[in-house]
Amino acid sequence: MKFEEKELASECVYDGKIIRVCRDEVELANGKKSFREIVHHSGGVVILAFKDESTILFVKQYRYPLKQTIYELPAGKLEKDENPDLAAQRELEEETGYKAKDWTSLGFIYTSAGYSTEKLYLYKATNLEFVGEHPDEGEIIKTFEFNISNICNMVKNGEISDAKTLCAILRGLKL
Repeated sequence: MKFEEKELASECVYDGKIIRVCRDEVELANGKKSFREIVHHSGGVVILAFKDESTILFVKQYRYPLKQTIYELPAGKLEKDENPDLAAQRELEEETGYKAKDWTSLGFIYTSAGYSTEKLYLYKATNLEFVGEHPDEGEIIKTFEFNISNICNMVKNGEISDAKTLCAILRGLKL
């Protein structure tokens, strides 16, 4: 069975600092025409940072689109042509003040394949050393440390509901 769609035309309807939105006309595998709205994003990194064998670093910050403060793992956007490995190191230090000596890739995820190109690279960081945080301008965050058993309970009761965080926990803790 054929699934591929062919782009017939593309119109950029918004080009901002973080995303670009396009409306594409496509030909479906069955020959019919349709439209797709696509959010283009440079991608990012997510870090599951272990302070010790059973303690993981989280950040808490206000997320304006949700109009609420949430717990999530340290994470950030890739700059243009930035190496994800270096971005993960940068983001961990900026948001938590820690540098990690040991890094393990946990693969990647697509955040919402139905309409976005955003690809997030997941990492496990261990053997941490505190050097002092320095968040990006406009970023107000606080670092928290949670025990793995507490994290599992927080996931179960909905205290942790950020998708990228849940994916990294699932991959990094092998739940």
